[in-house]
Amino acid sequence: MEVEGRLLESSNRALRTVLHLSDAQTRAIYKPAVTERPLWDFPDGTLAHREVAAYAVSEAGGWGLVPPTILREGPAGHGSFQQWIESPVATEGEADAALLAILPPDEVADGWLPVLDAQGPAGEPVVVAHADRPDLASAAVFDAVVNNADRKGSHLLLDAAGHLWGFDHGVTFHSEPKLRTLLWGWAGRSLPESDLARLESVHQALSDTDSELSRQLTSLLLADEVAALRHRVVALLDSGRFPRPRDEGPAIPWPPW
Repeated sequence: MEVEGRLLESSNRALRTVLHLSDAQTRAIYKPAVTERPLWDFPDGTLAHREVAAYAVSEAGGWGLVPPTILREGPAGHGSFQQWIESPVATEGEADAALLAILPPDEVADGWLPVLDAQGPAGEPVVVAHADRPDLASAAVFDAVVNNADRKGSHLLLDAAGHLWGFDHGVTFHSEPKLRTLLWGWAGRSLPESDLARLESVHQALSDTDSELSRQLTSLLLADEVAALRHRVVALLDSGRFPRPRDEGPAIPWPPW
């Protein structure tokens, strides 16, 4: 394992590493638990576990959104390792322009969904919008499932093959509602059949305490957080609709990008 350097935009001192095994190698993002910044509403030293839990749910439901993520020991101690995904469009700290954009109000074209009105640096009116894409809609469903409190624009990108990936799932799975995201464009709309099927797959896995997903989450999360996850999945299946922003608390992460 080699550490190439620190991601300067990361608030928790994430490190980019190269992992070697015989002749094979891959890059990964290493997030040591010891460098996690304490948060008032999440238990200390648990963000790496939540990164791995998000990958487990993504795989169990068939979202394929979160890159392979594991727990292991590294140069700075115990932490999460997530496969590094190269993007031909976005650079570190930037959102992919094919997914999210800040636009003048009269330039929100067909195929884009407005999220909020805002002001630019000179006080000019702008609109924050995201693309109306099936893969992005599925990411919004996934975020509702894992209770993602920090879906920024820079946490999404397309790889060279056009596959959508999502990153930075350390502040997820809280037992209280905390969904903060830029992907509100479908709020209140009916869920796609494909995502209803994904929700049903996760529901079945969570209903079996001996399933691989249940065993994984029990080792990674608190008992009340796993119970809240089950409740969110059932609530989404019962409503059949994308959630709407809550009346209390912020619905948009800050900073949004």
